[in-house]
Amino acid sequence: MSDVSELVFAPLGGVGEIGMNLGLYGFGPRRNRQWLMVDLGMSFAGEEAPGVDLVLPDIRFLEAEKKNIVGLILTHGHEDHVGAVLDLWPKLKVPVYTTRFTAGLLEAKSWNEPGAPKVPVTIVRAGEPLQLGPFEVEFIRVAHSIPDSHAIAIRTEAGLVLHTGDWKLDPNPVVGHVTDSARLKALGDEGVRAIICDSTNAVRDGVSPSEADVAQTLKEIVAQAKNRICFTTFSSNVARIRSIGEAAMVNDREVVVVGRAMDRVIGVAREQGMLDGIPPFRSVEAYGYLPRDKVVALLTGSQGEPRAALRRIAEDDHPEIALSKGDVVVFSSRTIPGNERVVNKVINGLVKRGIRVVTDRDGLVHVSGHPRRGELEQMYGWVRPQVSVPVHGEPMHLAAHAELARGLGVKEVVICSDGHVVRLAPGPAERVDDVPFGRLYKDGRLLIPEAARTIPERRKLSFVGVVSVALAIDAKGALVGDPSVEATGLPERGEGGSDVLDHILDTVVTTFENLPRARRRDADAIAESLERAVRGAVNAIWGKKPVCHVHVVEV
Repeated sequence: MSDVSELVFAPLGGVGEIGMNLGLYGFGPRRNRQWLMVDLGMSFAGEEAPGVDLVLPDIRFLEAEKKNIVGLILTHGHEDHVGAVLDLWPKLKVPVYTTRFTAGLLEAKSWNEPGAPKVPVTIVRAGEPLQLGPFEVEFIRVAHSIPDSHAIAIRTEAGLVLHTGDWKLDPNPVVGHVTDSARLKALGDEGVRAIICDSTNAVRDGVSPSEADVAQTLKEIVAQAKNRICFTTFSSNVARIRSIGEAAMVNDREVVVVGRAMDRVIGVAREQGMLDGIPPFRSVEAYGYLPRDKVVALLTGSQGEPRAALRRIAEDDHPEIALSKGDVVVFSSRTIPGNERVVNKVINGLVKRGIRVVTDRDGLVHVSGHPRRGELEQMYGWVRPQVSVPVHGEPMHLAAHAELARGLGVKEVVICSDGHVVRLAPGPAERVDDVPFGRLYKDGRLLIPEAARTIPERRKLSFVGVVSVALAIDAKGALVGDPSVEATGLPERGEGGSDVLDHILDTVVTTFENLPRARRRDADAIAESLERAVRGAVNAIWGKKPVCHVHVVEV
């Protein structure tokens, strides 16, 4: 069986989680496969990784297989699908293929990041076959919350796979194409072995509203506003940006753009004609000169990002933008799971200052770019796959999608996770192997492996603080001067009101004096004894053991 050419799917990110998407398709004998990469995304770090900026997929498996990778396909320009390219592509240097808008976003991003590589990209058109090793690839237009999104049909000798990417059904997406149902139906007639499909909204019944419905709501909100009105949305949502521009135009207002990420996307969208007919937007410098009833501000920061415009405005810390009582802020976005606390903090900061906040709980100001159950049913009806592999979702989303697929008559449904290798053909679809996977933390300018001590140590420091002890000894093992003690992140006073620093210093001196004379001349033995004693002494008056570092100098 090992000499039989198999078609396999192996996700390294984006399955069992939302974000950090990286899917692999392999074809060939088990020990000699060629690999096709689909997407290379990132996710944002949560409280589990203090100080970390971004989370990227660990690609050590791909580095080992570099000579067997035929290319990287980018389905669309969202950061959870392309956000790791600039950091990780230099490790692989494989050919990259995508469509025009996604390529433009990637290029613009590289211009704005110092030291970023210039990634050569081959631009592909929907419907044109692309041969990459044993894979024939076809881009198929789908609607989503960013223009130029595509599903990918992958043909091999073992059968046809449809990788949907992110998609929805929208008869009027405002910007971009509708989902190409005719082409999807034709694939179904050709015979689809497996569908690898978006699960994000598989727990929601019905069909997603249209982007055009949101556009109408935004016009009404702007018409009713008496003072300044601000919108925050995902910077990549060009349709929403266009709708906000139209709402401002029909209400005789001007749009002021605040945020570099938004500026970058708008620049690419205008260059490619996606904002034709919308008056030029104003820069942040114009904000203070416009009357309050003539302003529509378009802000970054819908997820509460620390340095984004909206967070700084909510904290009254923006150098050029301020809001007043009676102004309105509309969150034309959804809160990504995990960001609820920081987004609520921004909302509370605005409300405290008398600013009215509108969210999707108050009206149709946002619509998802992912399919609900009704849309999934239509997709399965068109494609009629033999195998379903739910992806792009947390376990509850994957399970709901799997249940739906079985209910629609799909005979083989495989729930997998990152690192699993799923055979799609020939033979039954099932997990047959595992490959190395994990996370890389982008920490400043460095990429830190998940297994490194850095993040666990940082987590520990955030809970218990650190004590640093320095002392000098002479050749006879006697103290030279008083020990130095510093404590960071510890309470000033312990149980009973004792001074924590004094308690630590007393412990250091007493422990040293009680050491046998031979151990007093051994720096490592001193450090070990003092570390253990200090942690125990602090625990006795605090109830927590801090991290302790002891530095012994022999003079």
